[in-house]
Amino acid sequence: MANLYTQQRFLLMTLDPVHIGTGGYRLGRVDLSIVREPGTNLPKIPGTSLAGAARSYAAMRYEKIQCAGQGGSGQPHCGQPTCPICYTFGTVRSDAGGSAGVVSISDARLLLFPVHSIAGPVWVTTKACLEEGGFKVNAPDLAQEQFATTLAGWRKPLNLGWMLLEHKADRVTITEPPSQKIANWNNVASRLVLVAESLFSQIVNSNLEVRTSVSIDPYTGAAADKALFTYEALPRATWLWMDVVEDDYRKQFPVDDPKAQEFHHQRPLDVVRAGLKLAEYLGIGGMGTRGFGRIKLVADWEVSHA
Repeated sequence: MANLYTQQRFLLMTLDPVHIGTGGYRLGRVDLSIVREPGTNLPKIPGTSLAGAARSYAAMRYEKIQCAGQGGSGQPHCGQPTCPICYTFGTVRSDAGGSAGVVSISDARLLLFPVHSIAGPVWVTTKACLEEGGFKVNAPDLAQEQFATTLAGWRKPLNLGWMLLEHKADRVTITEPPSQKIANWNNVASRLVLVAESLFSQIVNSNLEVRTSVSIDPYTGAAADKALFTYEALPRATWLWMDVVEDDYRKQFPVDDPKAQEFHHQRPLDVVRAGLKLAEYLGIGGMGTRGFGRIKLVADWEVSHA
């Protein structure tokens, strides 16, 4: 019997700062802030942003730009059951009235956050973040002023940005990747710093990349008066994870499509993966003309199925 659903986990790493804005100016540390989780106040990449980018880039790869978004170039989706894009992501514009997609893309959540320290660059995380991402963790319980690390031989206090923490010397933290497909994982795993859950959000939000820009007057070519603004972004080398659930109960993916055959795509997850791979070059989110947005698909593996 074929699977009713498949839950696939995707591991992402930012190659450039990534800015997914909240849609307007806010009073606070910066003018243009990024999207955060309501409960933890941790930055995230919304699933809607990832789904839109994956669909758009997959449509570009398939040379069916009219099937991107809500119908690229002012044209409606083809809406054909033989179209891998419309079959995977669904369509709301067709003579048949549209159809639902067969994939659900979750928000991308923080896994590892890069921070500068006296020991060099390290990735900060928590035991809960690693376990939620599917990693196995052996780590001590930490008080708010303590940290545990995989840095070889490090037993001194360590600064994470402006914050100084004491080393917890109970036992060494060990992490194992959930699969062997993660390139260069050992290099990252040897520079992890685990902190208390109550401290993680403060460390992350204190070390986001913040830039200052000014609007340009189109007539003079110089900076416009009183047009200075600041914006924040996830820094490069941030690791995130997300889940994609393939709920293809119809089992009618158009494997005979010429482009599906060209790229050896056999199922909707292949289309999502193809779209996400192009984000390594084309980026997601705002500030793309300022060098923001590129994000790399590092690995993916099956979590569960039924």
